[in-house]
Amino acid sequence: MMTQIETTMHYDNGFGDEEDYMIQEDEWDRDMLLDPAWEKQQRKTFTAWCNSHLRKAETQIENIEDDFRNGLKLMLLLEIISGERLPKPDRGKMRFHKIANVNKALDFITSKGVKLVSIGAEEIVDGNVKMTLGMIWTIILRFAIQDISVEETSAKEGLLLWCQRKTAPYRNVNVQNFHISWKDGLAFCALIHRHRPDLIDYAKLNKDDPMGNLNLAFEIAEKHLDIPKMLDAEDIINTPKPDERAIMTYVSCFYHAFAGAEQAETAANRICKVLGVNQENEKLMEEYERLASELLEWIRRTTPWLENRAAEKTMVEMQRKLEDFRDYRRMHKPPKVQEKCQLEISFNTLQTKLRISNRPAFMPSEGKMVSDIASAWQGLEGAEKGYEEWLLTEIRRLERLDHLAEKFCQKATTHETWDSGKELILSQKDYETATLTEVRALLRKHEAFESDLAAHQDRVEQIAAIAQELNIPNRTEKLLETIDQLFLEFAKRSVPFNNWMEGAMEDLQDMFIVHTIDEVQSLISAHEQFKATLPEADGERQAILGIHNEVQKISQSYGIKANLLNLYSTITTEELLAKWDKVKKLVPQREGSLQEELARQHTNERLRQQFATQANLIGPWIQTRMEEIGRCSLEVGGTLEDQMTQLKQFEHVIVTYKPNIDKLEGDHQHIQESLVFDNKHTNYTMEHIRVGWELLLTTIARTINEIETQILTRDAKGISQEQMHEFRSSFNHFDRKKHGAMDTDDFRACLISMGYDLGEVEFARIMMLVDPSATGMVSFQSFIDFMTRETADTDTAEQVVASFRILAADKPYILVEELRRELPPDQAEYCILRMPRYSGPGGSAGALDYTAFSTALYGESDL
Repeated sequence: MMTQIETTMHYDNGFGDEEDYMIQEDEWDRDMLLDPAWEKQQRKTFTAWCNSHLRKAETQIENIEDDFRNGLKLMLLLEIISGERLPKPDRGKMRFHKIANVNKALDFITSKGVKLVSIGAEEIVDGNVKMTLGMIWTIILRFAIQDISVEETSAKEGLLLWCQRKTAPYRNVNVQNFHISWKDGLAFCALIHRHRPDLIDYAKLNKDDPMGNLNLAFEIAEKHLDIPKMLDAEDIINTPKPDERAIMTYVSCFYHAFAGAEQAETAANRICKVLGVNQENEKLMEEYERLASELLEWIRRTTPWLENRAAEKTMVEMQRKLEDFRDYRRMHKPPKVQEKCQLEISFNTLQTKLRISNRPAFMPSEGKMVSDIASAWQGLEGAEKGYEEWLLTEIRRLERLDHLAEKFCQKATTHETWDSGKELILSQKDYETATLTEVRALLRKHEAFESDLAAHQDRVEQIAAIAQELNIPNRTEKLLETIDQLFLEFAKRSVPFNNWMEGAMEDLQDMFIVHTIDEVQSLISAHEQFKATLPEADGERQAILGIHNEVQKISQSYGIKANLLNLYSTITTEELLAKWDKVKKLVPQREGSLQEELARQHTNERLRQQFATQANLIGPWIQTRMEEIGRCSLEVGGTLEDQMTQLKQFEHVIVTYKPNIDKLEGDHQHIQESLVFDNKHTNYTMEHIRVGWELLLTTIARTINEIETQILTRDAKGISQEQMHEFRSSFNHFDRKKHGAMDTDDFRACLISMGYDLGEVEFARIMMLVDPSATGMVSFQSFIDFMTRETADTDTAEQVVASFRILAADKPYILVEELRRELPPDQAEYCILRMPRYSGPGGSAGALDYTAFSTALYGESDL
């Protein structure tokens, strides 16, 4: 018979620490150092432990070394604690019957993976107390302690770690072992208080009263927790080092007593986590729906306004239209650009969260998909495109029309002044009674009028585009032949000179529209040339006045009193003098207008250069930022947080650059208000800058969102930074065209390089996951989503169902009161509102179907 009970078994659970612990016990036993006090504690504890199970069969043991000798209660104990049936025992009372029964028990223990060494049935049958205690300890280890594992520790370490965590917040408790740490009783009291604070007022306990603490804990455990009293306070206090096996056995009962509550707590925590994710996702869905509806409504209202190309009738009204459009571009559209970008980001973030939490993808209401918004936005920008150009063209057209209308009035007034009275003169029939001389005079007068009429022909054609042949008879008076000839000469020279002055006045008052310095310089040059002809014109004026003075001189000299009316001409010297004075006044006025226009064109040119200087800086600046963002988003080195920091810095730089865009908008408005429509100093238009700026804002926001999504994915899935680097490196390598996406062949090559054995069917399945729209391209985000799904685990519908089953005490349904008892109020009500009624067998009133609810959370069924 062996006397070393601790060498009778080596419990091989795969953890070296347990073996070290048992080896240490072997050494104690070999030296015959088993403390009688320890043996006493083990007998009492192990007996109580066995009875805590045997009472389920309405039996018990009194003496641990005697009552297991026939093997019957030993077999019964193993059946109770394992829930399995052992072979039928032998009912005889002979020694060999007892040995056979004990061997059946030992064989069952061995079948559970416990290696028994040197424990024989004979020693148990003979009542060897040490062997019997060793066997019971083996059973306790296997069936009460082995399954206790916290963070992959061994059984003993797991139980110790559990005790340490539960008692960590309590003063005067420091659990480091299963002997000395329990002598003052506070550790037992702390375990009870942690799980049932209603049973013990821990604040009133005294470390210096170990007897009172121990007895209090033992009594409460027996009375309220159904844990039999397995230890004596006196034995623990009076023993320098209490027996570890006895303490471990008793503490394991606490673990199992509270395991159900902890299991329920764990289940409730899992459900709360899952429901919390669902509630957050539903809020994001509702917010997306609201923002999408508002944005689509704004687009619906705005697009027809931009499509309306009905021109107004006046410049003022068209200018108002232009100002409205500027307000739209400056104040109304930029926030909507931000909303659209944020909406896309929110949608992508939501879909990522749903994928990470193993939920079905979010399907917005009909017409509110991101693609629908993008399509509506494209329609908006299509309507907007060319609207400003159309407005400016219409304003220019109206300006031209106003100019032509004023010019027409001016020319028509001039012609009407000339035409006044001409018809009356032409309608006279004074030739019928005239003498031959008078007829000749009339004929010459008529010839002079025809010359005047021919000079007016171009003006008439400009105004009315009418060609008309006129025959105008003239009245003449009989004058002396000399005076007659002078009058005729006066008429012949005054008419062209008069026409020249009228033409000069018309040209000097002519309105002009120019758009460049060269054009106004051309007008100034023409005006200088005109001024150069004035001395010659003044000579002609003096010559014509000289003819008139000659007639006056002859009349006075010869005393001719006849009516000295020049019938050859309706032009008087007074008219000539008045028109000449007007010409002289108009010359400096015209010169002033041209100089003003020259100054305006210089101002316009400065505006052009000012705009061009800024635009030529801003355009490349935007392009450079775009390239920096693109490089940052593809970098492999560094952490995602490093990339996020860099992108946030880029975002800050971009946001602080906004005043430059605003200033350029102001310069552009000044240019428009000055009706400047071209700019040879730059290839960048304001529209180019606007589009580039909006694209830059969208790109930085989307890139930040992509990195946030990767961080979210990494953290939620437990993906390491090295794995993320590997994914990015692989993607960048196989994105051969550097378009930010892999085509089908590149994606296949990428997967093969990462160790995938791809058949056609499997590859087709993967492509359905990463490219559901069948575009033939795999984006980086789709690639990351796929790889994280391949390398990480998530909560499943089965796990949630199992958690609800724990809360429901293993029923296939759960009651409202159970939900309200186990879950926080808001999540309990969330479940109550959404769970369908249970319609299966055995359901009670108000029973709810948690299985259908759980599977619906993951899109595996419809509610």
